[in-house]
Amino acid sequence: MATTLEEAARLVELAERGPGHLVCAPHVILSPTYRAIWARLRHGEIGRVNLARGRYGWAGPSWNEWFYSHGGGALFDMAIYNITSLTGLLGPVRRVVAFSGVAIAERQVGDAAVSVEAEDNAQVLLDFGDATFAAVTTGFTIQQYQSPALELYGSDGTLQMLGDDWAPQGYELWRNDVGAWRYYKDLDPAWLWTDGLRDLVDCIRTGTSPMIQPRHAYHALEVVLKARQASATGRAQDVASTFAPLAFETRHADEPVHLMHDLRR
Repeated sequence: MATTLEEAARLVELAERGPGHLVCAPHVILSPTYRAIWARLRHGEIGRVNLARGRYGWAGPSWNEWFYSHGGGALFDMAIYNITSLTGLLGPVRRVVAFSGVAIAERQVGDAAVSVEAEDNAQVLLDFGDATFAAVTTGFTIQQYQSPALELYGSDGTLQMLGDDWAPQGYELWRNDVGAWRYYKDLDPAWLWTDGLRDLVDCIRTGTSPMIQPRHAYHALEVVLKARQASATGRAQDVASTFAPLAFETRHADEPVHLMHDLRR
């Protein structure tokens, strides 16, 4: 609902002083696979995370020219998923460097040809501080892929989310002390990226706060805007906002553990 920090700040303020709840999209942090990865990181199972990567893209939409106008673009439409996921796992971003541009100057939308004004191709580098970095690859320039949605490289192992972070298919874990990849199935293959609506209903019923906080969404928006600015200026951009760490219930995050399959077999 906001594509500027001024608009987003007003929404955050309303959410904090209003009687209701503001549940922010995307809802990628709510999946059982994401929560399991979050728990394993918190338990230190791959040590200190040093590098990470997110990927989300496809050939591009053909039903609305908004995606190719100045208000749209691949960063707003798709990179926001990976940025939300990675910041939920690694915390707030401190600095952004980016390359973005228009790779395909004209697109077909319905029966009309439209000129592309917003970026359809982007690489974003995120600095979380303490020499922890992540890269986000996104664009309407990706025909197909089989790579993991998220990769987290730690001092003692690696975690990989399979599928997309809005439609995960479980995850893989490498630990140096085990010396093998282990595959964990997704507990809820029917989980939908619209799960934020169910979370909102649960919050109303139980009187609890949504797990997706407005300040987290504000931060992700600032990262997108600073990525555009970094690309336009050729300079790294500092990110001023922050947010409170996620606080999932461990009993939910640990559930997939018993579904392990050793890939050596």
